Amino acid sequence: MQWKKLGRLIQTKKNTMLCATLAGMMLLSSGFTMNGLPKNMQRVSVHVDGETITDMTVQTKPNDIFEKLGVKLGAKDTYEVFHNEGERHTEISVHRAVPVSISFWDDTQQVMTSGRTVGEVMAEYGYNPQEVDVTPAADTPITADLAIQLTENEQAAEQRRAREREADRVSRGIPRYRAAYTMHASAYLPSDGGGSGITATGIPARHGVAAVDPNVIPLGSRLFIPGYGEAIAADTGGAIVGHTIDLCMESYDEAIQFGRRSVEVYVID
Repeated sequence: MQWKKLGRLIQTKKNTMLCATLAGMMLLSSGFTMNGLPKNMQRVSVHVDGETITDMTVQTKPNDIFEKLGVKLGAKDTYEVFHNEGERHTEISVHRAVPVSISFWDDTQQVMTSGRTVGEVMAEYGYNPQEVDVTPAADTPITADLAIQLTENEQAAEQRRAREREADRVSRGIPRYRAAYTMHASAYLPSDGGGSGITATGIPARHGVAAVDPNVIPLGSRLFIPGYGEAIAADTGGAIVGHTIDLCMESYDEAIQFGRRSVEVYVID
């Protein structure tokens, strides 16, 4: 009798386990977990304004989660999402925007930012860290009402000046050049200096020929002088030393009218 009772007990336990297994399989196949919750239910934790809001939800999109939990975001607020698939837990950290000021040149603008460092704010508002120096340092944490001061660094300043010179060159019709000098200019005639009319390089003196100091501008260089035009450095002279240039004219009246003046001389090849 005892063996029969033991056999019936074992069979009952087997049946119970089988029923439990079948019930669990039915729950899983129906979309529910063993605790009766939908299998796509997850735990969410939203860290915002110094507190953590936790809830169970089937929502997966952050904006839907915010709406369910009553969390409102400002235009400049940002958030980060961390999802643990194994634990079915999603954490969302909300970064509230704060006001800061950015000063560059003579302009100061008040802006809202959720950046966490000065460097992030610079990137957000389009300032290149290779072109500006910043105070406080780029790794300084952002706090409300922080004042950020930007100044153009020397490399950027030189690039800006180069762009301005190029714009000025184009506006004045000056060809591209490889060197530029400010020089004291005078005028001469082909008959000056002995009257042969032949330059130091052997070509005839005429309009478009310039006498230079070869130590400053090599002979044979092509030049452009605003108010005179193109010329070739083809002559020298005893008085032409350093940053001086003598420009050949076609007539005496033209030479007198030109006189002596300061000119910009562009070496264009």
